[in-house]
Formats: sequence, structure tokens, C-alpha cells
Amino acid sequence: MARRQLRTGFSTGSAAAAAAKAALVHLLSGNPPARVSIPLPSGARLEITISQSLIPASGQAQATVIKDAGDDPDVTHGAAIQALVRLVSPPAATPPGVAFTGGPGVGRVTRPGLPVAVGEPAINPVPRVMIEHALQEAWLELGTSGLPLAAQVEISVPEGQRLARRTLNPRLGIEGGISILGTTGLVKPFSHEAYTATIDSALAVARAAGEREVVFTTGGRSEKRAQALRPDLPPLCFVQIADFFGHALRQAKAQGFGLVGVVCYFGKAIKQAQGLECTHAHRAPLELMRLAGWLEEAGMDQGLCQAVLAANTARHALEILTQAGHLDLVELVGRRLLHSMALWAGSGPGLWVMILDYEGQVIFRGRRQEKAA
Repeated sequence: MARRQLRTGFSTGSAAAAAAKAALVHLLSGNPPARVSIPLPSGARLEITISQSLIPASGQAQATVIKDAGDDPDVTHGAAIQALVRLVSPPAATPPGVAFTGGPGVGRVTRPGLPVAVGEPAINPVPRVMIEHALQEAWLELGTSGLPLAAQVEISVPEGQRLARRTLNPRLGIEGGISILGTTGLVKPFSHEAYTATIDSALAVARAAGEREVVFTTGGRSEKRAQALRPDLPPLCFVQIADFFGHALRQAKAQGFGLVGVVCYFGKAIKQAQGLECTHAHRAPLELMRLAGWLEEAGMDQGLCQAVLAANTARHALEILTQAGHLDLVELVGRRLLHSMALWAGSGPGLWVMILDYEGQVIFRGRRQEKAA
């Protein structure tokens, strides 16, 4: 029997962007839209159904989208994502644009080390851009003042505080609700069998094309950076492995690749450096205790080790190392990552690693030479 294809859903960021656009359309036209189309970061578009749109007070509108995660076991599937939009008339000294606030059920950042500053609502950078682009589209189509858009947007998730207990938010210092997330706008189902089969197929295609080198990344962002760092390789040499670190390396060895690279951000590098076969957050919570232990083994000052141990996230730990003038200590992670790769790939393939900071800059390069057959 043929297996049913898993259904792709959309992120909380897409839901918030669609709700915000629907609210502004309602406010400007007087008509509540049944569906809206929003731009995705890739340049594609997504049409989303609006659950409800209303005018709670003069000069503002609120719309609701029901989050659809497709066939992914996402805790926010079915959650109501709401956007309240108010148009403002800024003074001449205030530039136009979109100001964001978090309503009930949207968490607030209380610790450093996250992409959003302390004190800000946990609406990540890409969703903020998506919301602003969606609002600008509605404003260009329906705005009549001739002035640039100036709006306040409040994102709420009525069930967000309850849902947040099933996420990593409390451990990360995001209090009061969930985060508005998404880097592509879409949610692809997390299926172990489907994803490993995709990895196997990608490797087989590259080998069939005569390629001997493959580069593993964990997602679209790291893949884009890897391609920029290795413009000499064709696109089919780059394979997104998500969390399936051990499986991907075993398969690269089995399919006869002579050179295997990994390009990843610092936080994922720490997980991979532990030798974990699968680095999914729910199976392998980030253990900064390991990083602090590696620093202690290297004879580093106890104050630095304790600061890293107390860090909120890997991003925060990297900031601590940078501020202490010890960015060179990333080599401790890189060397262990190469060792972990060798454990899964075995003897034979040459191995190389590039670890990136959160701006995409390379902070470690290392390699192990290919062994003669």
C-alpha cells in the first residue's frame, strides 16, 4: 500500500503575518477577508484562511488565524494566533514602520543569548519581517493617505501560556507564553523515516553524478552559508541532515564519499561534538555543562568555566567566550566534533568542519585527512 504523503503546515510566524494583514485589510476596506495571501522568505506565497476578523474599537482591527502544522507533531497546532493592528500618526521625529508588542500568551525574553533582546516580546526576527512585509502589501493596495505605513501590532495567543509549558521556553527564560517562530514560514513534518530516506536519496544522487565530496548542514540557513563558503561545489553536494547526524555520516561512508564536511552553528556543534547520533532538542537538551567541562579540562580559569555553565543558551556562552577574549576556545568544540564525525563515519573518508557564529562568520576550521583504502 502506498504511504500517504505527509502534509506541510505553516509556522506561527506565517499565522501572525496573515492575521496582521487580514486585520489591516479589514481596517482599511471595512470588509473582513476570508483568506489572505502572504509572501514567504523564499519569495513564494502562501494563502491562509482567516478564522475571525472584527473591529473592537475605532482605529483598530483584530484578526485570528488557526495555526495548522500539517502532519508535524507541533504543540502549537490548532492554536489561535491573533493580531491587533492600530494605525498611528507618528511625530515628524519618529520614523514610520511597524512597532511590535506581545499580548497575552506571547512570551517575553528575560535572559540574554536569544535572537531577540531582553525585555522584548518573543517574536523572532524572520516573523517580524514577514509581518511587516504583509502589512506593507495591504497598505500599498488599500492605503489612501499617501503617507508611509505607521502601525502598532500586538500578537496574542490565548492558549500560549499553557502551551509554553510543553516547550523549552521556560528553561530559556522566555516567560508568559510561546514564541512566534519560523525561518521559512512553513512547517515540514518531522518524520524520522521520511527524513533519513531523503538524506539517503540526496547522497545517492550526488554519488551517481560522480561527486566525491558532500557537505552536511542542519537546515536552510546553514546550507545557504555553506554554499557561499564553498562556491566550488555544485548544489547537489549540499545535504540538509536536520538532527540525523550519525545516520548521515554512516551513509556517507557506505556510499563511498571520499570527503565529508559539516557546516553548523555553534549551538548545534556542541551537540554534535558530544557524539550524539540524533541531536533533536527534545531528545538531547543542550548541555552547556559539557562545554564548561571541556574548558575546565583545558585548564581554563574557573570563573570563565562557571560563567559558561551559567549561560542561558549556546549563543550566550559564545558571547561570554568572545567578551573574555577566548574565541580561540571554540577549537575545543571543533576538535571533538571531528572526533565524533570519525566515530560515525569510520576510517576512510576525509573529514572537515566549519563552525559558525550567529552572524554566519567562520570561527573554527578543521579537518582530518582521507585515509588510503
